[in-house]
Amino acid sequence: MAFLVGFLFMIAVIGVLFYLLVIYREIPGAVEQRFGVLEALPSDVNQWKADEDSPEGQAAVREGLRREVRVFQDPHGGFMGQGRLVRQVRYRNRATNAIARVEPDEPMKRRRIRS
Repeated sequence: MAFLVGFLFMIAVIGVLFYLLVIYREIPGAVEQRFGVLEALPSDVNQWKADEDSPEGQAAVREGLRREVRVFQDPHGGFMGQGRLVRQVRYRNRATNAIARVEPDEPMKRRRIRS
């Protein structure tokens, strides 16, 4: 008897997951209606900006480097193909303009705005 109940429960869970997958992937606007719309992207997405005001940027200047920061949108990442935002930092040599080192990518969270 317990085996039968467990089997039926697993069938129900698989059915619900399949239903949610089909609804949220194939029906346009279903995710936005249920969870809200993602906040707007920053205006300077994918553009490197020199950072000399932060403590890290000032430390880089003392080392003879230029710290550059950008927000990068990875179109293939994220939940349900929404894209993923990461903050990238690189350090360039001031004399040769060669990249001296990079910091690991830092994921950025986008809030959902409910309408």
